[in-house]
Parts: sequence; structure tokens; C-alpha cells
Amino acid sequence: MKPRNYSKKREAILTKIRSTKTHPTAEWIHRALKDDFPDLSLGTVYRNIGLFREEGEIISVGTVVGQERFDGNIEPHAHFICGNCRAVIDIETPTVQPEAMEHLRQMGYGVDRVDLTVYGACSTCQNK
Repeated sequence: MKPRNYSKKREAILTKIRSTKTHPTAEWIHRALKDDFPDLSLGTVYRNIGLFREEGEIISVGTVVGQERFDGNIEPHAHFICGNCRAVIDIETPTVQPEAMEHLRQMGYGVDRVDLTVYGACSTCQNK
């Protein structure tokens, strides 16, 4: 992979993704950076997100209400998506028990990573 040139916008996009636990959309990132970079296009945000994903610097959590959500925390962890408020929340627990991973390996599967997403109602929505 050829080295990429330094870009203040690219750095700002990655920093914004890594600095929030909200699992932002490209549109959210664009709005959050528009004041600092008035000429920043949504296309630039999407292109850089694609680059970051390819390089393993961020992950896609999935699509919530038609918009892809991203996470700057690439350490193994699960996610909870609230069906009411649409919040995406980190679950800081092992995603799959080691026994399950070993079973898959014994079956001949080469597992690179496992994504676990749980759906339901968050505690805030349940308490309303």
C-alpha cells in the first residue's frame, strides 16, 4: 500500500470518529467539522471513511435507520442498538467465548474477527 499524503481534513475526520462514543454517521461527522473546514464536502468524508475502514483504523457498526454508523474503537467489543432511540452503545465484554472460537477452528474455519450486535431497548427507553 502506498503511503498517503498528510491532510488536515483527513486527520480531523479520524480524530472526530475516535473522540466520540456516539458511533457517528458520515453526515454527523461532516456537520461536526464544517465550521472548522468550510470547504469540506460530504464526499471527502465518505472517501476518507472508506480509506480508514480499509486500513483497519475504524470499523462499521452497521446500518441504523438507513445510515451506516462507525466506531473508532477497533478493540474487540460488542454493540447494543436501541430500537427506540436508535442509540448505539458499546458493550465492554468479550464478544464470543473462547470455547466457541476454538470449536470453529476445529471445524476448519479461519476466523478473522467476530462482530456481535444486540438489539433491544436501552435502559433509558425502558425507564420512560
